[in-house]
Amino acid sequence: MNSFGITDRGAVRRDNQDSFLVERLDERECVIAVLCDGMGGEKAGNIASDLAAKTYVSELKEKILSNTSRKPDIKAMMEYACDAANHMVYSYSCFDTDYTGMGTTLVSAVIYGERVWILNVGDSRCYKLTRKRITQVTKDHSLVQDMVDRGEISPEQARWHPRRNVITRALGVNELVPCDIFTPKLQRGEMLMLCSDGLTNTLEDQEIFAAYRKNPDPLSLSRSLMDEALKREARDNVTIVVVSK
Repeated sequence: MNSFGITDRGAVRRDNQDSFLVERLDERECVIAVLCDGMGGEKAGNIASDLAAKTYVSELKEKILSNTSRKPDIKAMMEYACDAANHMVYSYSCFDTDYTGMGTTLVSAVIYGERVWILNVGDSRCYKLTRKRITQVTKDHSLVQDMVDRGEISPEQARWHPRRNVITRALGVNELVPCDIFTPKLQRGEMLMLCSDGLTNTLEDQEIFAAYRKNPDPLSLSRSLMDEALKREARDNVTIVVVSK
């Protein structure tokens, strides 16, 4: 398995509130990738995303390495790690008024042997890339996605809606937060891409797919997408993590 991650503050923002981590557990044939997009002001957003990413990976890594079962319950472990990350960020937000209201999205991919699990809270996304297509694995927890689901607006209208950045779930806002988990199949040579909305608000899905067709490895794809996002003067932080099997 190969992986690569890259982040940039973008062309407009003065600070970068995104965080990502990729952890390889070679002894378990496992890769853990996580990406968080913080909110709540310069100081608070940075802390929220960093805390969430580090807590999530630390808790999940410990669970996986201490497990002795031949068929570990990765889904339950990911849910536990997400709860721990939420509790950590929420505790900070209650501890200091400077951090009140801070929160973060979280999207994670775990490849364990031949199986794959994807977890998300918020509107940071996971895509699956194959020779034939790009598929959005996760579903945004956002106001505009809810409007699309109710048939009030189209997916194209959602892309440019003035409230497209309003999310309906985030870590650290409440004591408990539900997460969604997906189990896509991933064949050899296929890729998973985690990204913050700084990328998807700048490039369309088919443009991401076109870049993948020209850059079929994690490093070159990540750099190509970042270069294009910055060329278009991305108005938000941009973070991309790509894992190939």
